[in-house]
Amino acid sequence: MQTKSCTDRDLIRLYMSGNEQAFETLLNRHKAKIYSSIYVFVRDTDLANDIFQETFIKIIDTFRGSKYNEEGKFLQWALRIAYNLCVDYFRKNKRRPTVVTSTDEFDVFAFIKDNDGNEEDNMIRNQTHGKIRQLIDALPMEQREVIVLRHYVDLSFKEIAELTGVSINTALGRMRYALINIRRMITEFQISLQH
Repeated sequence: MQTKSCTDRDLIRLYMSGNEQAFETLLNRHKAKIYSSIYVFVRDTDLANDIFQETFIKIIDTFRGSKYNEEGKFLQWALRIAYNLCVDYFRKNKRRPTVVTSTDEFDVFAFIKDNDGNEEDNMIRNQTHGKIRQLIDALPMEQREVIVLRHYVDLSFKEIAELTGVSINTALGRMRYALINIRRMITEFQISLQH
């Protein structure tokens, strides 16, 4: 059976009945979003890889134990596991997530880049992404979190609220304050996002 055209639910059922290829398809379908959501919280490539692997170990254990509840979407459920593992990491280590500049080797924006233009357009786009990334990195964690989950992981505000354990109004409010803060920084530091 060709697994690439299957729904997530079908892939899970296939995997639970012994089809290893189904899990590989499921993993490949969602790994970029899950990894990027982990990375934005921990801001460390090695740690993000560790938590990513731990996330999928928990997913596999849940499937193998036949404890998976099909009520929600797989991606949202997987992101909730990843988010909880990130929170657990910071609790255990009694530290807050750190804000890092755009010199990171991993680029969350790589998942949304559109490189169909010419080299000059691509260079301008990359410079603009770098400026935006710096602005987002300067935001408080809760605001950075909602921007990344909304614009780069493509979750709805309802999904963000459920994932982060807040109300939809709180998630919307954090987005509003994030945008206000970004506009303020653009004005204050006279940042141009135009070429």
